Amino acid sequence: MRNVPGYPTGFTPSPRDDAPDDGLTEAIARIGERRSYAAPYESLTFTLLTRGRRELIVTLAAQPVFDLVRSTPVARRIRRSVRHRGGESALIGLGRRSLESADLINIDTQTLRNGLDLLRLGSNDSGVLPAFWRTVASSGGRFDLLCAEMQHESAPGALLVEVMGGLEQAPPEAIQEAIQHFETGSMGLILHIAPDPGAAMRLSQVGAQCLAIDFAGVEHDNARAWQAAAALIEAARRACPQVMLLNLRPDRGLAAQAAGATHAVFAGMEAVVV
Repeated sequence: MRNVPGYPTGFTPSPRDDAPDDGLTEAIARIGERRSYAAPYESLTFTLLTRGRRELIVTLAAQPVFDLVRSTPVARRIRRSVRHRGGESALIGLGRRSLESADLINIDTQTLRNGLDLLRLGSNDSGVLPAFWRTVASSGGRFDLLCAEMQHESAPGALLVEVMGGLEQAPPEAIQEAIQHFETGSMGLILHIAPDPGAAMRLSQVGAQCLAIDFAGVEHDNARAWQAAAALIEAARRACPQVMLLNLRPDRGLAAQAAGATHAVFAGMEAVVV
């Protein structure tokens, strides 16, 4: 695995500044090639009460993170869904605005505690847990996260916090400051960005070690669509040493690796509920 903060594994890819101009052609040519990306994962559910006395149902699933060069799982990532009692999402539209900063911090700290139980990290393991930017950006939120991590004595492995929600509007200097707080001997940050080349390039100077991009909303199911998808991956790799793709089609693993992606969480894997 890895001991370097910010990296899903110990493998440190080479920079992409000298990548050949025909990298896109190589990626398109490899779309039809396949490898097996299969690994079981688990999920759990817990409930929280907001300050507005609404009950939230939080579901965590520990998905395998694959090293695309080696085609093998090297870490596990917690995928989180948060819903109000009744089924509607608490993190989209009006529902999200009904949550206070204290609610978001509570969701993040309880996600960390329950997520570490689910990950069951060994001394050489790496795990990825989500956190809201509003939590990471505030001194109080950072303190609560770091305290929750330190109190969890059974998690000796490396922990990476995947920051999402609001990075597009955040000042680069604020992101850089947050990274400095979390880049310790056993922790690091992954920045979850919008699927846009401009969003990746905007963060090229903040010192992030890994960018995460959700491909659920990126068309990449045919050669024509893959041209834009590969250009997105290449832009992200120019901005950061590692790029992790989420919800990538399993038959696009080799093409994604050729375009510059280093890690992926593949779509279409079933959870084992515990």
